[in-house]
Amino acid sequence: MNFFRRLTLAFKAIAQLGPGATGLFALYQLGLKSGYFRLRTLSKKYIATNTTRSLPLEGSFSPQPCYLIRALLELPSRENLLAAVGQGGKEKIIAEADEITSGQVRLFGGSPVPLELSVPGVLKHWTHYEKGRLGDRDIKFTWEPGRFGWAYSLARAYHVSGEERYSQVFWSLFESFMNANPPYLGPHWASAQEVALRIIALVFSVQVFISSPHSVPERLEKLGWFISASAERILPTLVYARSLNNNHLLTEAMGLYTAGSALKDHPAASHWRSLGWRWFNRGLHAQISPDGTYIQQSSNYHRLMLQIALWGSVLIAQIGVSLPELVSKRLQAATGWLRSMVDPVSGQVPNLGPNDGAYILPLTTCPFTDYRPILQAASLIFLKERAVEPGEWDEMSLWLGYKVANEKLKDAHIIPSRNGVSALPLSVEHTPHILRHPSHPSWAYLRAARFSARPGHADQLHLDLWWRGLNVARDAGTYLYNAAPPWENPLSSTAVHNTVTINGFDQMAHAGRFLWLDWAQARVLAAVRSANGALTHLVAQHDGYRRFGVIHLREVTTGESGFWQIQDRLVSSGSNKNSGYTLRLHWLLPDWDWQISGMDGNSSIEMNITSPYGPVVLRVSVSPSELAGHSVPAFLTGLRPQLIRAGELLSGTGEVSSVAGWFSPTFGDKVPALSLSVTLEGTLPLSLMSEWIFPP
Repeated sequence: MNFFRRLTLAFKAIAQLGPGATGLFALYQLGLKSGYFRLRTLSKKYIATNTTRSLPLEGSFSPQPCYLIRALLELPSRENLLAAVGQGGKEKIIAEADEITSGQVRLFGGSPVPLELSVPGVLKHWTHYEKGRLGDRDIKFTWEPGRFGWAYSLARAYHVSGEERYSQVFWSLFESFMNANPPYLGPHWASAQEVALRIIALVFSVQVFISSPHSVPERLEKLGWFISASAERILPTLVYARSLNNNHLLTEAMGLYTAGSALKDHPAASHWRSLGWRWFNRGLHAQISPDGTYIQQSSNYHRLMLQIALWGSVLIAQIGVSLPELVSKRLQAATGWLRSMVDPVSGQVPNLGPNDGAYILPLTTCPFTDYRPILQAASLIFLKERAVEPGEWDEMSLWLGYKVANEKLKDAHIIPSRNGVSALPLSVEHTPHILRHPSHPSWAYLRAARFSARPGHADQLHLDLWWRGLNVARDAGTYLYNAAPPWENPLSSTAVHNTVTINGFDQMAHAGRFLWLDWAQARVLAAVRSANGALTHLVAQHDGYRRFGVIHLREVTTGESGFWQIQDRLVSSGSNKNSGYTLRLHWLLPDWDWQISGMDGNSSIEMNITSPYGPVVLRVSVSPSELAGHSVPAFLTGLRPQLIRAGELLSGTGEVSSVAGWFSPTFGDKVPALSLSVTLEGTLPLSLMSEWIFPP
């Protein structure tokens, strides 16, 4: 990228991100480049100012003074936990912990891999690793074990079984990590967010292990010392989290508050609590819109935000404090937003926006993709009612202090957990973009966002389609953030989403791996509901192609007997009607058996995919209004279809993108999918019709 291009993007970023955010980010960069952060977080300086001896790599440990961790949680009874999860759930909890005792861990909800807590080579100061990569490897694979998510599994197994080996393993792994990663040295200290999440995991775990004979005073002193060092790491770079104004700010603020609550006798504890509580509440108020939408426009970050908020609610409940009323209302709305997004059969949600695999309170045996545990906990704590019928997903609520057994069911709000149609009332539809078939077990989500902060994906008017718990038309997800080309966050682009691309360009200007400028803004033009309140017809548009003088409109309609119709139309927003354009419509489908016809330049194609519940038909054609001779383009090519699986061409012609035909259910994991694209060329207006037909 040449100098003038970089300069243009820099000025554009300042103008579009705002002077506040860019100013705070500039302060952070100044702190890095001037060496200020390095001076503030030198291990020797920290030890000296806290009048403790240097942490030995081996042998005894007796820092002075010591700051012991106080009790913060009321643990659930073993009987209540077992009643919620059942014998099968207990066996899952034990199996998870046994994997960890054998040296295996599941990163991002994936398959077991070796648990690595040390980094090869000589450790450098954390500022050396700030760019987020260790060679060609995404640093998140190093960070994830250092978040101590595995500690929750050991703690849960210890609580339900009483077996001391889980406590012994926890303390052994903690000491190994502490010795291998002394304060402020190595990549595990590079991100203050990672440090904050480690604080929360350690404080939670010690609440469970505190009565174990392995929790000797010397170990508790080590843990208190380590947590205080961690809190001091967060302080100087909180300016970076403030510049982002996203989940980083919430987690770092709550990390400070947790440290201050746990180490109440530390001389800085009051400051940590005050600072953390202030930015935690400011963050929630600023980041959640009144309708419950989270600022990062991401399903998984929405869950992360709710988990941080639930943890904060648990801590303040122990001292008789409540969340501010306005923040409580925002969290209630955010819970309602999530409730409307959860598939009633599978418990899954559309894989929208950035998905970094975060699951910061893994207090459940449910898989990573099941959102019922967080939905149940948030509904019980913020809305004071169930969202889901009783099941193994109640475990998280119990750990967070809610007596789920005492809560009566409120039928109007229950989401069936197995084979059934959602019966959600209109009152909890906090977003107008959920369409539900009035008599068929299918529903859709149309992406029509109004961005108030930088977007993570260029995905306006993306459509997710669900049927009987199957995500038939899906979002590709994320896969990796930092990797060698072509996998440097490529699934954020418009081309891999279920929407339209014009002239091969993204809807927004891609100015960096995580930075989109010239934001595409969407708005809903029309909405129709059925007699039972379900949204059955929606028309929306976005202005991401205004630079071409083009507006993209999408009209979604449900029909009889499992029929869905999606019309995409490009219209002029200026005097450019005679210009030629290329419209590319994309659908990402599961990796099922398929048949396709009409691949020879006709005005329509038909694809049949074989689902577990029968055949599903997708028909794409030139819009009927075009064929009828109304506003027919001056020139119109035949449809040019292309079917790709896992980066390989299955049908059609043309160049093939190596990132097409993949689906990433969680970070670092990708599986083959079917990528169907249809290209049409002509003058405005251009229009395509997609028809989905499900078995009755």
